[in-house]
Amino acid sequence: MTKTVSNARPNKPKIVVSDVDEKRLNSLAVAVADRMPALADALLEELERARIVEQHAMPSNTVCMGSVLEYRSEDGQTRRVTLVYPGQADIAQGKISILTPIGTALIGLSQGQSIEWTARDDRRHRLTVLSVNNNADAAA
Repeated sequence: MTKTVSNARPNKPKIVVSDVDEKRLNSLAVAVADRMPALADALLEELERARIVEQHAMPSNTVCMGSVLEYRSEDGQTRRVTLVYPGQADIAQGKISILTPIGTALIGLSQGQSIEWTARDDRRHRLTVLSVNNNADAAA
């Protein structure tokens, strides 16, 4: 008995998403499915594997929409970014859209968790969340 490893995906960390974010992100993924099928599928896949909790019960150290977080990439660089909806994205200001491979990888991660993700050029990357700051007004 041989295991096939060629298409094996690394184990992904457990993630938590609020019921509010899950509903909005599910709708967003469905809305862009025709134009961005790969990103929509990736987002839906993340939502499917997430543990959904009521927004008031979200752990404060978990990445949600509007979170300001700091992460370290495998090259040792530390970056501070905000996870936003596509219309608010501005890479120069560190605002990363949920509809990017890294944005989808970040949703639901908690401080200290790491994840591997695949960029648009098919290169694999790994990041570790160092800190998460959730504003009370991010829920709007």
